[in-house]
Amino acid sequence: MIIVMNPNAAEEDIEKIKRKMKSLGSEIHESKGKNYHLIGLIGDTSGIDPSQIQANRNVEKLIFVQEPYKKANRLFHPEKTVVDVNGRKIGGNEFAVIAGPCSVESEEQIVGIAEDIKESGATFLRGGAYKPRTSPYSFQGLGDEGLELLKLAREKTGLPIVTELMTPDKIGKFVEDVDVIQIGARNMQNFDLLKEVGKTDKPVLLKRGMSATIEELLMAAEYIMSEGNEKVILCERGIRTFEKYTRNTLDLSAIPVIKKYSHLPVIVDPSHAAGLWWLVESLSKAALAVGADGLMIEVHNDPANAKCDGQQSIKPERFKELMGTLKEMAKFVNKEM
Repeated sequence: MIIVMNPNAAEEDIEKIKRKMKSLGSEIHESKGKNYHLIGLIGDTSGIDPSQIQANRNVEKLIFVQEPYKKANRLFHPEKTVVDVNGRKIGGNEFAVIAGPCSVESEEQIVGIAEDIKESGATFLRGGAYKPRTSPYSFQGLGDEGLELLKLAREKTGLPIVTELMTPDKIGKFVEDVDVIQIGARNMQNFDLLKEVGKTDKPVLLKRGMSATIEELLMAAEYIMSEGNEKVILCERGIRTFEKYTRNTLDLSAIPVIKKYSHLPVIVDPSHAAGLWWLVESLSKAALAVGADGLMIEVHNDPANAKCDGQQSIKPERFKELMGTLKEMAKFVNKEM
């Protein structure tokens, strides 16, 4: 339930309503704008009489929210959320590009790629230190050493780092060392992990599970936000369908749907969606055209010898060409790069 306050309501009258709602067992989520003041009620509202609220002269109207996600709902927060990461923004009119290798392999590799993508205009560096792999015999990442190498690349380039968290026991280290915590597709519904990152103040990039519905993705975001962290960035990375030619099927329709129902920024990962390097450019352009707030692209200096996902990684020179194209396209869709 959302209480839409009269724009001219006095602050003391608003506080009185908030105290009353809290006394009836509701959690308050407040949203203020230039011409609106909303009081969202979260929790069990069965004990609240809507007619009593509507009788208050300071209340303009009530809105009943049907969707199970509340804090992620655009009704609770009409303005677009913009997540600020060390001065770099994701959401609003900004189009962010996160790029880098699937996994960190060496100092020379990660620093070299970081320098290349920065020169091309990327705003964030991605790289896996801890890798969740389908096979237990596949390369699992360099672990703590990989995280140290990411920090070194950040020091040399100034690019904020995005890397995946797999277990709650590493949260303290990630809060200290990482700029954006990534929750991978396989952990999208790891609710204990979501709750723990929700207790931090770090931006969280939440990837859609390979078989998850849009509502399930938004409910996963709700788990994070319900713990107090509202710096959530959603990521569409393709879903599993009957089609086997590509690694996954990129659900571009999810972008405008999410933007209709949620205020959270949403980016696209064309690399994992396609699983094929030569599709990345086309899907990147499509993501920008359909309204995404950014991209996450895998870039590797030697894809043929990459320890992870080389077949879906593009080379730095190809990435540079793609960035040039995207910058031209951005002008026509009111995005800044």
